[in-house]
Amino acid sequence: MHMQQASSGSEPSAVLEKSIRWWDGVAITLSLPAALFVGLGYSIGAIGAWAAIVLWAVIAAVAVLHNWVYSEMGAMFSEKSGGIALYANEAWSQRIPCLGPLATYAYWFAWATAPAIWGLAVAQILTEQFWPNASYSLDLGLLQLDLPKLIALGVALFSWALSMVHLRFTMVIITAAGVLLMIPVLIFGGSFMAPGWSTDSFSWRITGDANGVRTVLAWLFVMAWSAYAVEAAASFIPEFRDTVRDTRKALRISALILLLVFTLTPLGLAGLLGEQALADHPYGFLQAGAQALLGGGATLITLVLIAGILVLSVMGTADAGRALYQSSLDGLTVRQFGTLSKSGVPARAVTVQLLINIALVLFVGNALAVIVAGNVGYVLAHLLAVAGFVVLRKDRPEAKRPIRLPGGWVGIAAALAVFDALILIVGTTSASITGYGSLKEVGIAVAVLAISQVLYRLRRLQDRAHPAPTPSH
Repeated sequence: MHMQQASSGSEPSAVLEKSIRWWDGVAITLSLPAALFVGLGYSIGAIGAWAAIVLWAVIAAVAVLHNWVYSEMGAMFSEKSGGIALYANEAWSQRIPCLGPLATYAYWFAWATAPAIWGLAVAQILTEQFWPNASYSLDLGLLQLDLPKLIALGVALFSWALSMVHLRFTMVIITAAGVLLMIPVLIFGGSFMAPGWSTDSFSWRITGDANGVRTVLAWLFVMAWSAYAVEAAASFIPEFRDTVRDTRKALRISALILLLVFTLTPLGLAGLLGEQALADHPYGFLQAGAQALLGGGATLITLVLIAGILVLSVMGTADAGRALYQSSLDGLTVRQFGTLSKSGVPARAVTVQLLINIALVLFVGNALAVIVAGNVGYVLAHLLAVAGFVVLRKDRPEAKRPIRLPGGWVGIAAALAVFDALILIVGTTSASITGYGSLKEVGIAVAVLAISQVLYRLRRLQDRAHPAPTPSH
């Protein structure tokens, strides 16, 4: 590992080490079915099994197209840690500079809140399965700490601790848990071949009018939070040993696996258990599925699901830390976040995220509400990134593109940007349709986006007062 001058100009800081391969990038995303399992029951209960199955497949297909676009952009900016938001900054920096920090903070906040979201989800799963009558509460005066919040805080601390060690070690754990989670995915994904499987209970509760279209877009907005996360491998591109080959394989293979899982698993589970069972037990249907298909194993399935969720939490923490680190190197936020620890980890960024998650658990305390607050920015970041693909093709036609998509992908990227804009607008104004959050959560998202502009201005002041030294090589 070689050294470069830290962006703060005060001390040397290790650069990100090239220590992982494409299969590590795929392994990062193997835990995404846990996100599907958390949202599947709610969607089926709201719009019916047929509608939910179709929409989960659609959003997964859209995520595949996004990842194909990101493979070209990732290879173009292979030195950029932090993923798609930094590609958006490269595209928009000459046209509308303020969009760079907007995209990076929107993206960062969505991933940075993962421990709070998943910690609260783990708490609900554990209490429903093992401690349904738990009533423990700790009175701290202004705060009431119950068992779910204590569990969520534990998950946040766990994610922080694993994200502070060398990435190679963390990858071993992420891979093991991701492979473990694929066992129930394979079992339930193929359950449509079971003797008792049937679509008789399926319904489609979406009307064919304008309200129906609005409902579809609102649910696609919520589902995007789970499916679009397959781009996470892009945040680790500078750490791939064979940059071009590993980038292409990691982004594309992980997206195709996601499409397969998000299409077959809802169909298998809904047919195995029936629509009403998933709607009635949105956090317990996997256990019911294990009982129906295997005659037991509910506890084991619960533990496997929790392992997958913990991996998602760690992945989110690591991804967000790299995004904040790279945004500092690119001059989009204060210099203090632009350093790495001796283990090659953006420790300051990761620790700030821990504090944010503790605050979210204590003062918001609702996983669905945190999802909406993060998802507003997350979909915005994707919108700016795929639109940035079009901008880069126009502004930098001769730029080196180690992975170059055919010309027709410019139109596909433009269509993806329109799609993202539609679900973003409808999703943020239609919380009542999905039950995911309210204007309060949208307000939190807007506040975070506003903070991005404040920190960008502070960085401009830092650069004027103390110009960064020339990096040593």
